[in-house]
This record gives sequence, C-alpha cells and structure tokens, in this order.
Amino acid sequence: MADPVTTPSLLDSLAPLLRTWLPRQRWFAGKGRPVTGFTPVAVTELLPPHGRLGLYHLLLRVHQPDPGGPGDVYQFLIGVREALPPRLAPALIGHVDEGPLAGRTVYEALYDPRPAEVLLEALRTRARIGVLRFDRDPEHEIRTGLVARLLTTEQSNSSVVYGDTFILKLLRRVVPGVNPDLEIPLALAREGCPRVPAPTAWARAEVEHEEPYVLAVLQPFVRGAADGWELALRELAKGEDFVAEARALGRATAEVHTALARALPTVTLGHAQLRALTEGMRQRLRAAVQAVPALRPYEVGLRRAYADLDRPAAGGHAWTAQRIHGDLHLGQCLRAADGTWSLIDFEGEPARPLAERRLPQPPVRDVAGMLRSFDYAAHSVRPPAPDWARGCRAAYCAGYAQVTGRDPRTDAVLLRAFETDKAVYEVLYEARHRPDWLPVPLSAIRRLAASDQEARP
Repeated sequence: MADPVTTPSLLDSLAPLLRTWLPRQRWFAGKGRPVTGFTPVAVTELLPPHGRLGLYHLLLRVHQPDPGGPGDVYQFLIGVREALPPRLAPALIGHVDEGPLAGRTVYEALYDPRPAEVLLEALRTRARIGVLRFDRDPEHEIRTGLVARLLTTEQSNSSVVYGDTFILKLLRRVVPGVNPDLEIPLALAREGCPRVPAPTAWARAEVEHEEPYVLAVLQPFVRGAADGWELALRELAKGEDFVAEARALGRATAEVHTALARALPTVTLGHAQLRALTEGMRQRLRAAVQAVPALRPYEVGLRRAYADLDRPAAGGHAWTAQRIHGDLHLGQCLRAADGTWSLIDFEGEPARPLAERRLPQPPVRDVAGMLRSFDYAAHSVRPPAPDWARGCRAAYCAGYAQVTGRDPRTDAVLLRAFETDKAVYEVLYEARHRPDWLPVPLSAIRRLAASDQEARP
C-alpha cells in the first residue's frame, strides 16, 4: 500500500493530468462540468514504481460544481513507466513533472497486459493488498498464463478478456454497498439459471466507516458469442428480419425473471407503492423537460401515460414486483455459437442511486427496455425500418409469454408507462452525450404521447 506520507504529493502530481484526461473517458458520468479536484478514498500500490513498471490502484472522489452531493467515486488503475511503447500510445494520461513520480509517464494500465494480469493473479490467489480484497468461488480454478486484452467497446465500465476464458468487468464509478452486478449473478448461480454466466471471482475495497465497494467481477467468457446489438445491426444491413432471435431472447428474459423470482424476495405493489413509482416517473419527466426543450410539446401526453397507471391502482389493482435486470437492451445480451442467449451486466442504470437499482420492480420494466432497443436498432439504418422493429417487439413478447404464460402486452397501461419513462431517460441521455441520436427517442416520444395511443407495442 502506498505510504500515507507520499499519498498527498502523489495525488498532487497526478491531479492536473487526471483533470484533463478524465472528462474525455467514455465512462465518466460528469461530462459538461469541470473537474475541480480529487479527494483520495484509497490509494494502493500494486507494483512499486521504481522498476520498469509501476502500478497504482486509486479510488478517488471527483469534485465538480454540483451542490447536490459530495462527488462521485471513481476507480483508476494507473500504470507508471519511463516512456510508453507505441502500442500503449492510446493509454497515455500524461507526463509527471513533480512529486514522487517526476520524470515518469502515467497511463491507463488496463491497456497493458502485464498490469491486467496482476489483477487476475490477485483474484486467483485471493490476495489482500491494502484495502483491496480479492476473492473467488472455491469450486472454480483460475489458470495462470492467460493473456489479457482490453475490450475497447465498453461504455460505462471497462472489460478485460483473459485468453478467451474469463472476462473481468472493472466498475468505474463505484459506490459503497451491495452491487447488483455481483449480487444478482450470484443469486442466479445458486438457483442454477444457465442464462447468466456465474461469477468466478470478484474484488472489493474495504474502506473504514463505509460499506465495502464492489470493484470488479470475473465471469466465464462466452466463446464465439455475438453481441445482441451488433447481431441485430448485421441482420438489418442484410435486409433480414430478427424475429426468431427476438422470440428466443424473449424466452431467455422470461427464464431469468422466473429464476430471480425464486431466488430473491418479491413484493406486491399496491396503490401507495404505485403512486410513489409514478411520481418518480413524473419527476424524471419534469427534469428532462427542463433540460431538453424539444420535449415540451409532448409533456401533457406523456403525463397521461402515468395518470393512466394511477387509475387502476386507485381502484385496488396490484402488481407483483421483483428483482430484475434494470437496464436491459440488446447490448446486454450475448448469443453463443449454438444459438443460446445469455444476459449480462446487471448493474442497472448507473445514473440511478444504488438503493433504487436494488428495489424490486415490475418485470415489464425490463421488457420495455428491450422494446426500446429494437426501436433504436431499426433507426440506426437509412431509411429507418419501423416494420422490422414492430416484428421484433411482437416476437419478443410472444417468446416471453411462452415461458411465463402471460404476454407483457396484455398489461398495456403498465408497459406504456415504463416505455415512456425509458424514452424520457433516452432523450435526456442523447441530448447530453449523443445529440445526433436525439431524433430516435423523440420519435418514440411522439408515439407514446399521442392522445389515441393504444399503449401496445
């Protein structure tokens, strides 16, 4: 572990470089606001910086102009070298001018196989290094000598593949407490659900006066798997439908929901609980309308979707809620070479508080997320293919019904409310991060807000 005496000077020397580098990272959630400073949560030396390669693990609270909170905590793996070889040029953070690393170059270490292998070895040996705690399922061995490579398509986190055997998901923005990205796959593994790869190992940070932070999860790598989003886009480009795959994906989703209902507690949502749920939707809509003026013409119609859900609840209708995926879309699904679908990434929407992400929810929320994903895929081609999306949406719901005995479309009011909430979230996200994509959720907003909305996919 880093000497506490050197930690302030170490961070002082890194701060100017991180302040410039961090906002450029795809996984940084604080875009649009300047980074004003860093406070250390934990600084751990994994390899001493005096040799050819040094390695630090940092948990830093990032400060920005935001009176609503103390700042988010991010996880960094910082490599230290005298100079970077050309293959590591994309990983450059900067050159240190002062402090204990003066004259050295620091970089994002996950690009470098050697630091990534240090993490795997720590998991294999169940190491304890400073505040870091590495653990694994004792029934699963981790072989040595697996070559690491960073996946560059990850968004809100980072992933490293080890020899086509394991994949390590390194969480970037971390919070203390039970993380569903570890909690739910472990619960499904105990239930014997084959649709989710069982965790092989995981890492936490035990910081004084706080609950442990979940930092990373290691799972089996699904060899030859196709990402659902990329697969859908390939079929669209060829002019092929996706109906059979959408139906199979609906069955896989239903199997996961069924297993989660067995593995973790379920609750009944009565009038009071539904009022709280729809009030949260209204609050998100208000915030989105303030931030994205293009939503204003549709606000009344969108509110109607939430009011329509209030009425049956007030009349005594209740719904069952359970643990769900929480951020389900095509990119969270993998199809193996044999055609089997798996669901991955159970972190939920990272922008929402951890306690909210762990709340039981109606399973139709996941269904709504997948229906929106089909719509996104259909609008990624020119001209858009709305009929392709409609076919996928219907097939997915039909596949879901084959397992559960109930088609999600039969609860049209609930499905419309959740799809509306998801589309509002998408509008806000695209306006902040990908303005060119804003027309995609806005087209759904127009449909969902229409006064003659049938509330059916």
